[in-house]
Amino acid sequence: MNRDKTKHLELYKILGKNIQTLRKSKDLSQEELAFRVGTARNYLGCVERAEKFPSLAFIFDIKDALNCKIEDLFININ
Repeated sequence: MNRDKTKHLELYKILGKNIQTLRKSKDLSQEELAFRVGTARNYLGCVERAEKFPSLAFIFDIKDALNCKIEDLFININ
């Protein structure tokens, strides 16, 4: 099985940008959102910049914390 996540980098970039956009639209700091999902602020920042690749469980925690649909995290708005 190919474990090279870089081939999906564009998807992680979309995810990170959408997390950041939704977070800011709800007037949440990285620190507050990280607290709500039980992670470190610096990890959340890395996810938003597509430097870290979050687990599916983490993505669902983000969805719940932002009170959005899962598809909102993956929609590609250029």
